[in-house]
Amino acid sequence: MLSKSLYNLFLFLYSCGIRIAAIANPKAKKWLNGRKDIFATINSRLSAGSFGKTQDPKLIWMHCASLGEFEQGRPLLEELKIQYPNQKIVLTFFSPSGYEVMKDYKGADHVFYLPMDSKENAKRFVDALNPTLVLWVKYEYWFYYLTEIKQRNIPTILVSGIFRKNQPFFKWYGAIWKQMLGSFTHFFVQNEESQQLLATLDFTKNITMNGDTRFDRVLEIAANFTSVAGIEKFCGDSPVIVAGSTWEEDEIELLHFVNVNKQVKFIIAPHEIDKTNLKDVKEEFPDSIFYSELENKHSSTANVLIIDNMGMLSRLYKYATVTYVGGGYGADGVHNVLEAAVYGKPVVFGPVYEKFYEAIGLVNSGGAISIDGGPVKLETVLNELLHDEAERKRRGEAAVQFVQDNAGASKKIMQFIQEKRLLTS
Repeated sequence: MLSKSLYNLFLFLYSCGIRIAAIANPKAKKWLNGRKDIFATINSRLSAGSFGKTQDPKLIWMHCASLGEFEQGRPLLEELKIQYPNQKIVLTFFSPSGYEVMKDYKGADHVFYLPMDSKENAKRFVDALNPTLVLWVKYEYWFYYLTEIKQRNIPTILVSGIFRKNQPFFKWYGAIWKQMLGSFTHFFVQNEESQQLLATLDFTKNITMNGDTRFDRVLEIAANFTSVAGIEKFCGDSPVIVAGSTWEEDEIELLHFVNVNKQVKFIIAPHEIDKTNLKDVKEEFPDSIFYSELENKHSSTANVLIIDNMGMLSRLYKYATVTYVGGGYGADGVHNVLEAAVYGKPVVFGPVYEKFYEAIGLVNSGGAISIDGGPVKLETVLNELLHDEAERKRRGEAAVQFVQDNAGASKKIMQFIQEKRLLTS
């Protein structure tokens, strides 16, 4: 099969590329080091936490590409933990940005890196876990793992799946990708387009369109909000703009507005927090201070707080007068807009958002504004929102209403699992 040969070539080139990149790239180095002796680690931990005689030996395996996908799967995983407390949960990540943040997550019994895809690795990994149920979140498809799962007739659910016509599943060369889809017992997809695209491949009877579980997650975060140390003191009585998951393009767009509005406090959370990028961001905004320095340095003159850690952005949006979400000026598109919208604050982002139906819906609802006109247009929009309280309130209410109207996807998946007795038969 030509496509299988190309897939194996991709795996080989990826493995070679990550080894080369690890020489200079800290993230690639973590990816590589995290997989050293991975099976010894997995077997040791699973053995140490082996089932007692009175326990139900069922195991649930959830795989997430990275942190964003985990946040989508998390509401379902935590509900499974409540409903089936005796069953083990194993959580895997492909990316260091997910594993490094969540490696101590208490909602799972074990958190591992997913070994690189291969026929041997897939067999060894599935042998070690012997899962009763597999949950694959949103995307990232690995042929040998999915094939091994299917051969063992293990129920496998795609959570919050989303499909687009430019993906390889729908191309002439996509035979191996179509084969991967055949490994799923059921697809829970985010939108009608995804459902229709899967139907073109004859997947019609095992699809449910139920939206995105991220809506459930952000509502949970907001409902259980805990304050972030030092932020209220930094903000004081000033208007606040929280800019989350920013890239260089976003920071360039914001730079002029930040420099001419010293009365406004800005909290900037860069998407990449390696030392080099943080240094560059600090140089871009001279009147700034890192969050890690906040307790030890006098910050009254700084109007920019740079977040140099991961994990608190979803709570920082709570402090905003207006929110800005990064990524909308890059090819991959805007990041998680729901984390900002759930607090009832207007959301602003760049022009690249057409791949994200939640961003489209937020714009259509009036809760968000997409900027496609450079720093001058951004400045106009931010000034309007900061100075027009009625407009700010209207858009904020529209934002949180949009989130509330689209909640409930996790409960529907739980109902399916219970009705099909996937963990009780």
